[in-house]
Amino acid sequence: MVRAGLWMTLAALLFVTMGVVTKTLGARLPAVEIAFFRASLGFLLLLPLYRRAGLHLLTTPNKPLLLLRALLGSAAMLAGFYAVVHLPLAEATALGFTKPLFLVVLAGIVLGERVTRIRTAALIAGFVGVLVMLRPGSEAFAPAAFVALLGALCAAAVGVLVRRLVALEPPHVLLFWLGLVSAPLTLALALPVWVAPAGAEWAGLLLVGALGTLSQLALMRAYRLAEASALAPFDYLRLPFAALYGWWLFGEWPDAAALSGAGLIVLATLVLALGSRRETVLDRAPSHRPAELAAGERSGRSRPDGGGAVVSSPPPGGR
Repeated sequence: MVRAGLWMTLAALLFVTMGVVTKTLGARLPAVEIAFFRASLGFLLLLPLYRRAGLHLLTTPNKPLLLLRALLGSAAMLAGFYAVVHLPLAEATALGFTKPLFLVVLAGIVLGERVTRIRTAALIAGFVGVLVMLRPGSEAFAPAAFVALLGALCAAAVGVLVRRLVALEPPHVLLFWLGLVSAPLTLALALPVWVAPAGAEWAGLLLVGALGTLSQLALMRAYRLAEASALAPFDYLRLPFAALYGWWLFGEWPDAAALSGAGLIVLATLVLALGSRRETVLDRAPSHRPAELAAGERSGRSRPDGGGAVVSSPPPGGR
């Protein structure tokens, strides 16, 4: 678990550092242009893996779902880059943490997953935190915050699709289609507002692509060593990293409302993560049934309970 936590911490630091470089470049370059370099460089770096995979990448029968996932993923990336450029770094990061809130709602609607009372309370607290951060009607209201929320919603929709696609396709197929769609899409959107990079900006754009790819590799390494729900607290290190970067490099420091709202969002998503971990542990735990019942089942018999009902453990998810 220590190694997994270190990999997750590294992923959080790399991700926020990519945001810092993006925000710096965004002072002159359009966010969509920066997103194009992120998408295309990430795609090029993984080309050797795609070449080994062969034609299955293009002939898969799951093209409609893969295309939808790629379009939503591209929208999430574009919205995230726009938010980083136009919002204080810590606020953009905190609003990105609303993805688990939207994911619970979408999973309940699309996948029929049960929303417990604890999850409902966490959702309410999280969205109250969003309102506290947005401060609608006040002078502090930033329209770019809605773009950040839209990106989180798209990312949550990607999460719902991935839950289905991982049972149908290996991860490199999902990455291939994301790059195949996002690179030309962001290029088409960037061309009308294109600003020619100059001097050190080229190095910054290359750095965005490298940091994005390295953060994903560190993330995958962490997930190989531990479950996502157990790693959630390490992912929240992105918020203090972003706050420190914002204060140090851009003179930004979240006010009381931003800190309070971000705290509610983080608390809500942490409750959701810990609840998911508890459910996973309970689903995997062996049922504590009497020894004679287990012996009866092994011999093909069941033990009646009272009026003849068979004693058995509840099905997973039936709590």
